[in-house]
Amino acid sequence: MKTTSDIEKFWNRFIISNPDYCSKAIPQSYYFCDNKKDADECADLVVQDIKKATATSLWYFEQHNEILPKIGDLAIVTDWTGNPKTIIETTKIEHVAFNQITAEVAEIEGEGDKSLKYWKEVHQAYYEREMETYSDEFDENMIIVCEYFRRIYSEV
Repeated sequence: MKTTSDIEKFWNRFIISNPDYCSKAIPQSYYFCDNKKDADECADLVVQDIKKATATSLWYFEQHNEILPKIGDLAIVTDWTGNPKTIIETTKIEHVAFNQITAEVAEIEGEGDKSLKYWKEVHQAYYEREMETYSDEFDENMIIVCEYFRRIYSEV
């Protein structure tokens, strides 16, 4: 796992090349997904400007007492081992029931073949895994927080 100083150094390089952000505090850093293969792939998709959204269950935010994302939020996306890969800025938030997710959302999220069928299969499996730990069950009506973002910095 990379140290906090690696994240700070990455942030400082961003600030040097983007001084308009110098008054911002260093944002949270995280990886997508719950395994190395997918986390590393998703980080690369963001760097390539293919992945432009993520979909987290509202259940997750509530279960972990986390603050919901909002427009203008910044985040440092890492790979599974914590290597900083890119900085994103949230541009839009939608709360949508799982069974109302559209093909457009699946395509913007940029994973797999970008189809709605693929999106539903992998995301349902993911939500089931994260809820299983708490003895909760997936529900097709559960609310998904669709967070759209733009890549504002990477070093590749």
